[in-house]
Amino acid sequence: MCIHGNLMKEPKGCQPRDRQMCGIKQSGLKLRFCTNESQKSRDKFVGLLRRLGFDISVNEITSPAPAARQILKERGLRPYLLVHDDVRSEFEGMDTSDPNCVVIGDAGDGFSYQSMNEAFRVLINLENPVLLSLGKGRYYKETDGLMLDVGPYMRALEYACDIHAEVVGKPAPEFFRAALKEMGTEAHETLMIGDDIVGDVGGARCCGMRALQVRTGKFRCDLSPSTSADCSPCILCASFPCTPINQML
Repeated sequence: MCIHGNLMKEPKGCQPRDRQMCGIKQSGLKLRFCTNESQKSRDKFVGLLRRLGFDISVNEITSPAPAARQILKERGLRPYLLVHDDVRSEFEGMDTSDPNCVVIGDAGDGFSYQSMNEAFRVLINLENPVLLSLGKGRYYKETDGLMLDVGPYMRALEYACDIHAEVVGKPAPEFFRAALKEMGTEAHETLMIGDDIVGDVGGARCCGMRALQVRTGKFRCDLSPSTSADCSPCILCASFPCTPINQML
């Protein structure tokens, strides 16, 4: 389940999402929260959700920063971190001296000509440049309107350095497979719920999962349903559904 499009965009008059989540858990169905959140550490993000009234623990969340850290560790990479200050704790203890790769996330106000140019210089001077991106979303919705996500900045570095980034997050198939592995479920028996036709629906469908798209968050009528069968949601509904999830599987 996508967090931003379902849990944090509750229309007036709907019963609390937490009650519906408790119902899912009590039914015996396995539940996992998938997010490309890269402006907060998992601890801070869970703290925010708990203050909003949701009973969620850190070990129920699949997010890109821990996966990127594991990749860095396995490959012995030293990153230049172009990430938000609040997510740097996810990379605490890692060697960032003389970087031989770049990790880019939604750095928010941390994006500047200087920071982007520094990332460019790291990559362009490497024989085998590695760019890890914590998602590749185009934009997301905040209370004051739409905001650029990490994707456009990732594309700028790809273009400048003539490389392809390794996406660690939605819609990368590996991200969804990691969530399936953590739950111990098969793709064909799993339903993804989200608002993003590309990141949530498209990514899940490419892994063989079913997908339910909600008309909340950054849902846009002109972008859904997709003309591509791979991105078409199996189910489309107004918001996080009142229909029992186990009836949809």
